Amino acid sequence: MKNLIIISCIAFFQFCNAQNVFLTKVEKTSDNKDQTLFKIQDEVKKAEYLGEIEVQGYSKDDAAVFSSVYKKAKEIGANAFSLKPFETIDGSTQPFNPSNYRLNLYFISREKLLNQTGYIYLFASSDKEQKISINKKDLILPHRSFFILKPKHEEVYVISTKKLLGSTIKLQPRSNDGNQYFQMSSTKIKSDDSGRGGLNLKSGDIIGLEKSFAEFLSIIYQEVKQSN
Repeated sequence: MKNLIIISCIAFFQFCNAQNVFLTKVEKTSDNKDQTLFKIQDEVKKAEYLGEIEVQGYSKDDAAVFSSVYKKAKEIGANAFSLKPFETIDGSTQPFNPSNYRLNLYFISREKLLNQTGYIYLFASSDKEQKISINKKDLILPHRSFFILKPKHEEVYVISTKKLLGSTIKLQPRSNDGNQYFQMSSTKIKSDDSGRGGLNLKSGDIIGLEKSFAEFLSIIYQEVKQSN
């Protein structure tokens, strides 16, 4: 009986922390071979509306959630998405809820996409805040947040995770560069599973992100504004 209660509690916990992705509306489909999935905003009026996805439940595994969103989008030939906020009774927009949100799906031809801004997007992890340094100026990114660095032409930017064995990158964006996307993760110390005892030290990382996944994160993460 005790084991049954424990199993039931575990199952309930997993259910509460599961995230499900549903294709809730299909207006039409598009037959194309585009493998990308872009975030669009102003381009919505030029795009062909295809359907809607709803995400229910909370998960820290953003890559797995995006994989499910991507597969659902490609079922109807979508190559673009935008956030569809929920509304309150009085018609105002509800704050974003990472446990339940909707995405509109579209097809848009590449020539209708607006030009890239050449910005640098820096994302924290899904579960821990990250202290970083940009040209020796410190910035704290809360978990599930991101910062947009708007570089000056030809200026060199040194970005570091500021941790023991942390990573450092040096960037010098050019005028014709597209956006660049990176995720920052802290140094992690965990127990050694080899049987010899001790600790394993994992270096902090700055990981380059694929554009489609990064633009999805920019929807579900909160932007951090730099204080003056």
